[in-house]
Amino acid sequence: MKRSSGVRLCATVAVSALSFALVTGCSDGGSKDSADQGSAGKALSAAELKKLIVTQDDLPGYAVGAVTEARARRITTDKAACEPLTRVMSGLAPTEAPASTDRMVTENAKKQPSAKPTSLDDLDEGEFEKTMRKSLDRDVTTVALASYDGDGAERALTSLSAAVKACAGGFTGRQAGTSVKFTGIAAEKPAGGGDGSVAFAATMKEDEGDGGDTALVHAEVDRHGSTVSVYFTSNLGAMMAEQAYTVTPAVVKAQETRLK
Repeated sequence: MKRSSGVRLCATVAVSALSFALVTGCSDGGSKDSADQGSAGKALSAAELKKLIVTQDDLPGYAVGAVTEARARRITTDKAACEPLTRVMSGLAPTEAPASTDRMVTENAKKQPSAKPTSLDDLDEGEFEKTMRKSLDRDVTTVALASYDGDGAERALTSLSAAVKACAGGFTGRQAGTSVKFTGIAAEKPAGGGDGSVAFAATMKEDEGDGGDTALVHAEVDRHGSTVSVYFTSNLGAMMAEQAYTVTPAVVKAQETRLK
Protein backbone atom coordinates (compact mmCIF):
# COMPACT_ATOMS: atom_id res chain seq x y z
CA MET A 1 0.00 0.00 0.00
CA LYS A 2 1.38 3.41 -0.89
CA ARG A 3 1.62 5.78 2.03
CA SER A 4 1.42 9.57 1.91
CA SER A 5 4.18 12.15 2.23
CA GLY A 6 3.21 12.68 5.89
CA VAL A 7 4.11 9.08 6.64
CA ARG A 8 7.33 9.41 4.62
CA LEU A 9 8.23 12.47 6.64
CA CYS A 10 7.52 10.58 9.85
CA ALA A 11 9.79 7.76 8.72
CA THR A 12 12.47 10.25 7.73
CA VAL A 13 12.37 12.03 11.05
CA ALA A 14 11.82 9.01 13.28
CA VAL A 15 14.14 6.48 11.68
CA SER A 16 17.03 8.55 10.38
CA ALA A 17 19.94 9.23 12.69
CA LEU A 18 18.98 12.86 12.52
CA SER A 19 15.47 12.35 13.82
CA PHE A 20 15.41 15.16 16.27
CA ALA A 21 13.55 13.13 18.71
CA LEU A 22 17.24 12.36 19.18
CA VAL A 23 19.04 14.15 21.90
CA THR A 24 21.99 13.98 24.24
CA GLY A 25 22.23 15.59 27.54
CA CYS A 26 25.09 17.49 28.87
CA SER A 27 24.47 20.59 30.81
CA ASP A 28 24.86 22.46 33.92
CA GLY A 29 22.99 22.98 37.07
CA GLY A 30 22.61 25.64 39.64
CA SER A 31 20.25 27.63 41.75
CA LYS A 32 18.94 31.08 41.24
CA ASP A 33 18.46 32.14 44.83
CA SER A 34 22.09 32.86 45.70
CA ALA A 35 24.34 35.63 44.47
CA ASP A 36 27.23 33.15 44.69
CA GLN A 37 25.66 31.27 41.79
CA GLY A 38 25.52 34.31 39.54
CA SER A 39 28.21 35.52 37.19
CA ALA A 40 30.87 35.09 39.88
CA GLY A 41 29.62 31.64 40.95
CA LYS A 42 31.41 28.34 41.17
CA ALA A 43 30.25 25.43 39.04
CA LEU A 44 28.15 22.78 40.74
CA SER A 45 29.35 19.20 40.50
CA ALA A 46 27.63 16.50 38.45
CA ALA A 47 26.44 14.94 41.71
CA GLU A 48 24.85 18.22 42.78
CA LEU A 49 23.17 18.62 39.40
CA LYS A 50 21.64 15.13 39.62
CA LYS A 51 19.85 16.26 42.78
CA LEU A 52 18.38 19.23 40.90
CA ILE A 53 17.19 17.66 37.65
CA VAL A 54 13.54 16.65 37.23
CA THR A 55 12.40 13.25 38.46
CA GLN A 56 9.43 11.01 37.79
CA ASP A 57 7.67 12.35 40.89
CA ASP A 58 7.79 15.87 39.42
CA LEU A 59 5.97 14.98 36.21
CA PRO A 60 2.82 12.84 36.43
CA GLY A 61 1.64 12.01 32.95
CA TYR A 62 5.21 11.68 31.66
CA ALA A 63 7.91 9.03 31.74
CA VAL A 64 11.24 10.34 33.03
CA GLY A 65 14.31 8.26 32.29
CA ALA A 66 17.83 8.15 30.95
CA VAL A 67 18.71 9.67 27.59
CA THR A 68 18.88 6.82 25.08
CA GLU A 69 21.98 6.02 23.09
CA ALA A 70 20.24 6.99 19.85
CA ARG A 71 19.36 10.43 21.16
CA ALA A 72 22.88 10.96 22.46
CA ARG A 73 24.47 11.44 19.06
CA ARG A 74 26.10 14.78 18.53
CA ILE A 75 25.03 17.05 15.65
CA THR A 76 27.86 18.86 13.90
CA THR A 77 28.02 21.68 11.35
CA ASP A 78 30.70 23.30 9.25
CA LYS A 79 29.50 26.75 10.37
CA ALA A 80 31.18 27.65 13.64
CA ALA A 81 28.59 30.36 14.34
CA CYS A 82 25.85 27.70 14.45
CA GLU A 83 27.57 25.35 16.89
CA PRO A 84 25.60 26.56 19.95
CA LEU A 85 22.39 25.66 18.09
CA THR A 86 23.58 22.16 17.17
CA ARG A 87 24.74 21.56 20.72
CA VAL A 88 21.33 22.49 22.11
CA MET A 89 19.61 20.28 19.52
CA SER A 90 21.89 17.49 20.72
CA GLY A 91 20.65 18.03 24.26
CA LEU A 92 23.82 19.85 25.29
CA ALA A 93 24.47 23.24 26.82
CA PRO A 94 25.37 25.90 24.20
CA THR A 95 29.05 25.79 25.26
CA GLU A 96 31.21 23.28 27.11
CA ALA A 97 30.53 23.18 30.84
CA PRO A 98 32.55 21.71 33.74
CA ALA A 99 29.61 19.56 34.88
CA SER A 100 26.33 18.35 33.44
CA THR A 101 23.52 15.82 33.68
CA ASP A 102 20.37 15.01 31.69
CA ARG A 103 17.05 13.19 31.47
CA MET A 104 14.59 12.23 28.75
CA VAL A 105 10.95 13.15 29.44
CA THR A 106 8.34 11.44 27.27
CA GLU A 107 4.66 12.32 27.38
CA ASN A 108 2.50 9.28 28.07
CA ALA A 109 0.59 7.94 25.08
CA LYS A 110 -2.85 9.42 24.57
CA LYS A 111 -5.74 7.02 25.04
CA GLN A 112 -6.91 5.39 21.82
CA PRO A 113 -10.39 4.07 20.93
CA SER A 114 -10.87 0.49 22.12
CA ALA A 115 -12.19 -0.84 18.81
CA LYS A 116 -9.30 -1.21 16.41
CA PRO A 117 -8.40 -3.40 13.44
CA THR A 118 -6.13 -6.26 14.37
CA SER A 119 -3.59 -5.30 11.70
CA LEU A 120 -2.35 -2.10 10.08
CA ASP A 121 -2.91 -3.89 6.77
CA ASP A 122 -6.65 -3.57 7.45
CA LEU A 123 -6.41 0.23 7.28
CA ASP A 124 -6.71 2.32 4.16
CA GLU A 125 -4.14 5.03 3.55
CA GLY A 126 -6.03 7.76 5.40
CA GLU A 127 -6.76 5.57 8.41
CA PHE A 128 -3.18 4.31 8.49
CA GLU A 129 -1.74 7.82 8.60
CA LYS A 130 -4.28 8.95 11.21
CA THR A 131 -3.49 5.96 13.42
CA MET A 132 0.25 6.54 13.11
CA ARG A 133 -0.12 10.24 13.88
CA LYS A 134 -2.09 9.51 17.02
CA SER A 135 0.40 6.91 18.22
CA LEU A 136 3.26 9.38 17.77
CA ASP A 137 1.44 12.47 19.06
CA ARG A 138 3.41 12.98 22.24
CA ASP A 139 6.13 15.41 23.26
CA VAL A 140 9.61 14.02 23.79
CA THR A 141 11.86 16.45 25.64
CA THR A 142 15.50 16.12 26.56
CA VAL A 143 16.26 18.11 29.70
CA ALA A 144 19.85 18.93 30.54
CA LEU A 145 21.45 20.90 33.35
CA ALA A 146 24.95 22.34 33.06
CA SER A 147 26.93 24.40 35.56
CA TYR A 148 29.70 26.93 34.94
CA ASP A 149 32.34 28.85 36.83
CA GLY A 150 32.31 32.65 36.86
CA ASP A 151 30.24 34.22 34.10
CA GLY A 152 30.29 31.05 31.96
CA ALA A 153 26.52 30.52 32.09
CA GLU A 154 25.83 34.09 31.03
CA ARG A 155 28.30 33.80 28.14
CA ALA A 156 26.74 30.49 27.08
CA LEU A 157 23.34 32.12 26.78
CA THR A 158 24.81 35.08 24.89
CA SER A 159 26.46 32.71 22.40
CA LEU A 160 23.14 30.98 21.74
CA SER A 161 21.32 34.28 21.22
CA ALA A 162 23.98 35.31 18.71
CA ALA A 163 23.70 31.97 16.89
CA VAL A 164 19.92 32.31 16.49
CA LYS A 165 20.50 35.59 14.65
CA ALA A 166 23.58 34.52 12.68
CA CYS A 167 22.02 31.26 11.46
CA ALA A 168 18.48 32.50 10.79
CA GLY A 169 18.86 31.62 7.11
CA GLY A 170 19.67 28.01 7.89
CA PHE A 171 22.62 25.66 7.72
CA THR A 172 23.40 21.97 7.23
CA GLY A 173 23.89 19.68 10.20
CA ARG A 174 25.27 16.17 10.33
CA GLN A 175 24.58 13.39 12.81
CA ALA A 176 25.71 9.76 12.70
CA GLY A 177 26.58 10.06 8.99
CA THR A 178 23.26 11.63 7.97
CA SER A 179 22.94 15.22 6.77
CA VAL A 180 19.96 17.40 7.52
CA LYS A 181 19.22 20.77 5.99
CA PHE A 182 17.98 23.39 8.45
CA THR A 183 16.14 25.89 6.31
CA GLY A 184 15.54 28.43 9.04
CA ILE A 185 16.03 29.33 12.69
CA ALA A 186 13.47 31.61 14.37
CA ALA A 187 13.42 33.07 17.88
CA GLU A 188 10.42 32.09 20.01
CA LYS A 189 8.90 33.21 23.30
CA PRO A 190 10.47 31.21 26.15
CA ALA A 191 8.26 29.17 28.45
CA GLY A 192 10.63 29.71 31.36
CA GLY A 193 12.26 32.62 33.10
CA GLY A 194 15.17 32.87 35.48
CA ASP A 195 18.02 35.31 34.86
CA GLY A 196 17.75 34.99 31.08
CA SER A 197 16.21 32.78 28.40
CA VAL A 198 16.64 32.02 24.71
CA ALA A 199 14.12 29.92 22.77
CA PHE A 200 14.05 29.02 19.09
CA ALA A 201 12.41 26.82 16.47
CA ALA A 202 14.41 25.06 13.77
CA THR A 203 12.85 24.08 10.45
CA MET A 204 14.52 21.02 8.96
CA LYS A 205 14.30 18.55 6.11
CA GLU A 206 16.52 15.56 5.55
CA ASP A 207 16.88 15.85 1.79
CA GLU A 208 16.33 18.88 -0.42
CA GLY A 209 14.85 16.62 -3.07
CA ASP A 210 12.37 14.89 -0.76
CA GLY A 211 9.26 16.64 -1.98
CA GLY A 212 9.83 19.72 0.13
CA ASP A 213 8.65 18.00 3.34
CA THR A 214 9.79 19.91 6.41
CA ALA A 215 9.45 19.57 10.16
CA LEU A 216 9.83 21.86 13.15
CA VAL A 217 11.69 21.16 16.37
CA HIS A 218 11.82 23.46 19.39
CA ALA A 219 14.45 24.31 21.97
CA GLU A 220 14.98 26.60 24.94
CA VAL A 221 17.81 27.45 27.32
CA ASP A 222 17.20 29.26 30.62
CA ARG A 223 19.83 30.58 33.01
CA HIS A 224 19.51 30.41 36.78
CA GLY A 225 22.69 31.94 38.20
CA SER A 226 25.62 29.75 37.20
CA THR A 227 23.30 27.03 35.88
CA VAL A 228 21.59 26.65 32.54
CA SER A 229 18.66 24.35 31.85
CA VAL A 230 18.37 23.04 28.30
CA TYR A 231 15.14 21.77 26.73
CA PHE A 232 14.82 20.16 23.30
CA THR A 233 11.35 18.99 22.27
CA SER A 234 10.06 17.05 19.28
CA ASN A 235 6.61 15.62 18.54
CA LEU A 236 6.50 13.32 15.53
CA GLY A 237 2.71 13.14 15.42
CA ALA A 238 2.44 16.93 15.35
CA MET A 239 5.10 17.06 12.62
CA MET A 240 3.12 14.64 10.47
CA ALA A 241 -0.11 16.56 10.98
CA GLU A 242 1.66 19.91 10.54
CA GLN A 243 0.22 21.00 13.87
CA ALA A 244 1.84 23.52 16.19
CA TYR A 245 3.56 22.44 19.40
CA THR A 246 6.21 23.97 21.67
CA VAL A 247 8.84 23.12 24.23
CA THR A 248 6.66 21.36 26.81
CA PRO A 249 5.59 24.00 29.38
CA ALA A 250 4.94 21.44 32.13
CA VAL A 251 8.49 20.15 31.85
CA VAL A 252 9.98 23.65 32.01
CA LYS A 253 7.82 24.53 35.02
CA ALA A 254 8.78 21.36 36.88
CA GLN A 255 12.49 21.92 36.27
CA GLU A 256 12.36 25.59 37.24
CA THR A 257 10.62 24.66 40.49
CA ARG A 258 13.55 22.44 41.40
CA LEU A 259 16.05 25.21 40.64
CA LYS A 260 14.37 27.82 42.86
